[in-house]
Amino acid sequence: MNDLIRLGWRAQDATTPPAPGLSLARVAAQHRAGYVLHDGRSPFNAQPAPEFLRRGLDPALRPAVGDFVWVAPGSPPHILSVVPRRSLLTRAAAGERYQRQVIAANVDVVLVLMGLDGDFNPRRIQRYLALIDGSGATPVVLLTKADQHPAAAAALAQLGATLPAGTAALALNAKDPAIHTVLAPWLGAGVTAALVGSSGAGKSTLTNSLLGEQRQATAAIRANDSRGRHTTTHRALLALPGGACLIDTPGMRELKLTGEESLDLYADIETLAGNCRFADCSHGNEPGCAIRAALASGELDGERWRSYLKLHDEREQQAAALEQRLQRKAGSQPGHRTLGRSQREKPGPR
Repeated sequence: MNDLIRLGWRAQDATTPPAPGLSLARVAAQHRAGYVLHDGRSPFNAQPAPEFLRRGLDPALRPAVGDFVWVAPGSPPHILSVVPRRSLLTRAAAGERYQRQVIAANVDVVLVLMGLDGDFNPRRIQRYLALIDGSGATPVVLLTKADQHPAAAAALAQLGATLPAGTAALALNAKDPAIHTVLAPWLGAGVTAALVGSSGAGKSTLTNSLLGEQRQATAAIRANDSRGRHTTTHRALLALPGGACLIDTPGMRELKLTGEESLDLYADIETLAGNCRFADCSHGNEPGCAIRAALASGELDGERWRSYLKLHDEREQQAAALEQRLQRKAGSQPGHRTLGRSQREKPGPR
């Protein structure tokens, strides 16, 4: 376990192996052919136990990059169980069929990258924050390519007006030799950080700068939409020279909520809604609407309000899809409240 401290293991994570003769390792990468694990000394290949291959198993129950796992010796070694996670970052998989996809496990910080070019989209940042909210990780928003855009400060200010209070946001150059110092507050020894963002946002460039070597492939972006090719094809955990771990992820073209988000990042809007004259206020034409008053005075940013409405509706749709999936799986009768979810917020006007 002492060897794993450099890979993010913590004393409070101490656990008892489920059987004698097992060793502890961290999932560094996942491929179709199996997993790459690291025991703090060297990487090695491993296969999942048969129980992880069962059809219909929730993907969140399978080993994921960032997990600490108990491994049985053999040729090859086999992952027998996953150590309880301290955090889990997920999204709904792309496509019509509901399925939850794990992005990374045991993450302390999520670095959300967005380019200050055609990639710049404050509403997409809100979507990332909604996914991170409740995961157990802290978000840090990084606007990249600041060296190429003289209006970087203005863009950062524009974004800041839409972010929840206390959310860290920086504009930077991912190639800056001093990037270690800039991100030092969030990349201390023992910290695990995940990189998320669109293709071409600079995740691989930032990774190489933090590693101090050109280990991750990079590629030019398209001029017409500022998007890049998927130079990172799978999630991988990398040890940084300063003692932190970094999980690089492929670019995400579609960000779907899972239906389990709390949307606590919009707690200010919920507080405002509680001040409306009528408890069932739809925030439309009712007198005494605190939401409309806040929008009129500038206390509530209009873009932030619209983002809330969009994410609220999507969260409800995904929650319904998840509930139906669980009902089918459990053979529940129609109308049975499988999830037992608490009452959601009232949607606003359209």
